[in-house]
Amino acid sequence: MACKSEDKNYIRNICAGYDNQPDALLEILHEAQNGIGYLAKDTLTEIASVLNISRADIHGVVSFYDDFRCEPPQGATAKICVKICRAEACQAVGGEDLAKYAQKNPDVDIHNVYCLGNCALGPAVLVGDDLHGRVTPKKFDLVLKQMNRS
Repeated sequence: MACKSEDKNYIRNICAGYDNQPDALLEILHEAQNGIGYLAKDTLTEIASVLNISRADIHGVVSFYDDFRCEPPQGATAKICVKICRAEACQAVGGEDLAKYAQKNPDVDIHNVYCLGNCALGPAVLVGDDLHGRVTPKKFDLVLKQMNRS
């Protein structure tokens, strides 16, 4: 199924917001997924076309980062989805302790991921669609409290 023209325009506008620069691929993918809900094959093909990069390059990025979805999300859960980076850079700055702390919270659905692409600001956590850096247990609690208010 081909992208509808309004979907193509939406993707082109996202890419244009980053000056159609391939080095903004992560940001473009996140924004497209946030707006559409997932990254369909046609969406990725359109991004590749606009950025003048191969579909294989995009596939490599999408398959590496666990936070990208290529299928529509299935159902909703009452728990808050929290992805905690378990890569070496985040482990080195307290990611392991943060993961142990977060797992004690019954209101969250913890998913350990290898990388969130935020290595310089570890430990990194993705709560819903919001990426947070330098997350301590105290900051983790604040982020969850803010999520519950929205």
